[in-house]
Amino acid sequence: QKAQQVAEQIRDAERQKQLAQKSKVSLDTFADQITTSDVKELRVVLKGDVQGSIETIRQKLEEMGNEEVAIRVIHAAVGGITENDINLADASEAIIIGFHVTATPAVRDIADEHHVEIRLYRIIYELLDEVKLALEGMLTPDRSEEIIGEAECKEVFRISKLGMVAGCIVTEGVVRNDARMRVERDGVVVIDNREVDSLRRVKDDAKEVKIGTECGIRLKGFDDVKPGDRLVAYRVVEIARKLE
Repeated sequence: QKAQQVAEQIRDAERQKQLAQKSKVSLDTFADQITTSDVKELRVVLKGDVQGSIETIRQKLEEMGNEEVAIRVIHAAVGGITENDINLADASEAIIIGFHVTATPAVRDIADEHHVEIRLYRIIYELLDEVKLALEGMLTPDRSEEIIGEAECKEVFRISKLGMVAGCIVTEGVVRNDARMRVERDGVVVIDNREVDSLRRVKDDAKEVKIGTECGIRLKGFDDVKPGDRLVAYRVVEIARKLE
């Protein structure tokens, strides 16, 4: 009998450990989880005080999203949040949204045990705004290129321990050692999206070199720089996207 009790305790401890390790979807972490998985929809269990409110909220939620992400209401019903709702959300990797309803302490304990998130609201627009923000957070941002400087290669030098270094003069803006670089030759892009391996002014390393200043530039993994080449320094700017 004692062995059975010990075995049951071990099984229970292992079960609790597995539950603690499970990664559940939450409204706050939805964007982070979506970027590391193939999940494309946020699943929702929806509970409300009256059928009219539920229908309105469900329609608004399911109208959100686009070809990248969507909301799927897997269950919607009138009434408070129950243990069955928790079990459904647990099995479906869903969150529970309640409008003008509550969950008893016992039900909240079950939700905590299963790592199921419950979100309660009393104002529809707050509910919709928070869900929309979660969806927007997982949209792939638009990327744009911002040119910060240009340099012209005057001569190429071979320096021991470094390799081929382009002796340049900065002709526009500023060249930074953390910029991305593109090499253009006679109007043709020779190489793009290269990191700066070394940026020097005279013999000293430099973080940036401004217009009108001579410098030495070495790009990572690229030695074929020639006199007359145009070295363009730029940075990639990410712009958060919005749902329509």
